[in-house]
Amino acid sequence: MQAYPIELRERIIKCVAEGWSAEEAAELFGISAATVRRYVARQRTTGSVAPGQSPGRPRLVPCSEEAALRAQLAASPAATLEERQREWRQAHTITLSLATVYRTLARVGWSRKTRPSMPASKMPLPARSGENMPST
Repeated sequence: MQAYPIELRERIIKCVAEGWSAEEAAELFGISAATVRRYVARQRTTGSVAPGQSPGRPRLVPCSEEAALRAQLAASPAATLEERQREWRQAHTITLSLATVYRTLARVGWSRKTRPSMPASKMPLPARSGENMPST
């Protein structure tokens, strides 16, 4: 879920500062009263209503390295995940798990498919039951 915009948060804080209760402000803006109270507490403690950092560790392949990844993909478009993992380790001295390689490739929009599928008009039709069956 995306964080609410700063402007909305500031308007909520302004309403509460003007004497509205958390419940009234929540109903006006269509959010929960707990969210209003959380914004008020954040304003009181930090002086800002800006959202905090999301939990979790940073990506092993940051967005700034996506250009290098795209170059690697263009150089060897048919490489397997294991080969891409090995190439990345040699180039960046970071060992990525296969799952991380897979997620990173998905994030940049790379597909494992290397050639288009056969058009439907060229595909063989399945045999119907009873057709081409030897008579007894």
